[in-house]
Amino acid sequence: MSHTTIAQNPALQRAGFFLFLLLLTAANLRTPITATGPILENIRASFGLSASAAGVINFLPLLMFATLAPPAAWFGNRFGLERSLWGSLLLITLGSLLRITGSENAMWAGTLILSSGIAAANVLLPPLIKRDFTEHTARYIGLYAMVMGISASIASGIAVPLAEISSAGWRLSLAVWLVPAFIALFAWLPYLKKSGPQVHAAATHSVTRSPWRSALGWQVSLFMASQSLLFYTLIGWFTPFAQDNGISQIEAGGILFVYQIVAIVSNLACMSALKRLKDQRAIGFIASFLIFVALVGLLLLPSWSLLWLILAGLGAGASLVISLSLFNLRTQDHRQASKLSGMAQCVGYGLAALGPLCFGMLHDASGNWLVPLIMLLAVTVVQMMMALLAGRARHICYQAETRLS
Repeated sequence: MSHTTIAQNPALQRAGFFLFLLLLTAANLRTPITATGPILENIRASFGLSASAAGVINFLPLLMFATLAPPAAWFGNRFGLERSLWGSLLLITLGSLLRITGSENAMWAGTLILSSGIAAANVLLPPLIKRDFTEHTARYIGLYAMVMGISASIASGIAVPLAEISSAGWRLSLAVWLVPAFIALFAWLPYLKKSGPQVHAAATHSVTRSPWRSALGWQVSLFMASQSLLFYTLIGWFTPFAQDNGISQIEAGGILFVYQIVAIVSNLACMSALKRLKDQRAIGFIASFLIFVALVGLLLLPSWSLLWLILAGLGAGASLVISLSLFNLRTQDHRQASKLSGMAQCVGYGLAALGPLCFGMLHDASGNWLVPLIMLLAVTVVQMMMALLAGRARHICYQAETRLS
């Protein structure tokens, strides 16, 4: 079956417009989640939720990201990337609408639905870039990671002020992010008729190796898992750690904001560096080592937390771009990239969801911060090892893993 790609269609050849669609889609992939955290107490008060139930609201998205990543890859290959992405955006929009209708059941259902849409879009965007803009993979991956970070920070920062300016309260904080979702839905519409199941020529003659049966697939997935676990655990636990070490809650919040801004800047720097490198071993190891140094610093000199989180932000931002780029760099075509993306995000977000939970359990059991921080240091060691393995210039091939010519 013939398939007209974005790059082949004269109306879509303008890289600028594709970039607009890509970044517009990326802007919808974190805002519904990060806008929720600051107003979680408002939501809890509205529905009379327990603290545990309120915590599940933050846990559900990561769980859905892990659970639905492999099915999303299958849908993208079966029904076409454009159609599947549009379906993902539709789920995000419907879920966002549902959870502000006023019912507790609708809030839970909406959270599940929008998280499902985000989970699918997370998987589908990298192979779309692989298929149509292979030469610009690092650039577009870096830009879409940057937009996710910026939009997530904005959503988090304005959530409380928006909740206080009208009687709509927390619902207004969530409702404003329906605007980019509706725009993205309509922007993708012209391309749905051109999208269909995509058949790669080589796939008709040989069977694509499943990344689940590939050592390289597991190396990429464990690198993704390590960086995700470290990022979400630091975001979730830094404030109580800082308060126990004499840093005020307000100051801790400011340090976390700097951490996320530095990560965004690091996205851009890593994007530029990746284009000049033959492989990703050095940059992956350096990014991982920066996080290791930051954790050692927090353990030994917590009063210097700002410095340590700046280093951690540099490592985290670069690690995210490397992770997303590896889905494309370690595969031969967009179908294989979709499968690797599905596997890596399933493993990655599954372990990331357990990270904050295990960190908290270790803190409660030990009564100090030493044991849980040692756990994170062990994870950074795994990340450094995976960087050296997954960063090698290799492909998951149809028959075997071989070095690139």
